[in-house]
Amino acid sequence: MKTLVIHAPKSAVNRGSRSFQDTFSKQVGDEYGIFPSLFAQLKPGCPVILLSNPEKQQAEGRLVKLTPRTITRGVQRYDVEITKPKMVTYRGDQPPLKRGLNRWGVAVI
Repeated sequence: MKTLVIHAPKSAVNRGSRSFQDTFSKQVGDEYGIFPSLFAQLKPGCPVILLSNPEKQQAEGRLVKLTPRTITRGVQRYDVEITKPKMVTYRGDQPPLKRGLNRWGVAVI
């Protein structure tokens, strides 16, 4: 089963995004741009990793749903609803997470 990785760094708060802590506590990541090729690989119940690389924080949960929001530069943005997130040891600097996130702060591994 594929795993969705979303990045919620503290620095993104200045651009109107939710922080790692807010995403963790509200269990929703706001408006992540997800390409159709990645979207097709995701199903409810798949693992979700929430990262904040600058703060070296990581949480894991399960995908509840992806709710379509706006379209930006031709890419559909989705709210990512997560269930039962729990804090885990940060591994964002190790493979396969180290491979990198796309420009929208998303990866599917």
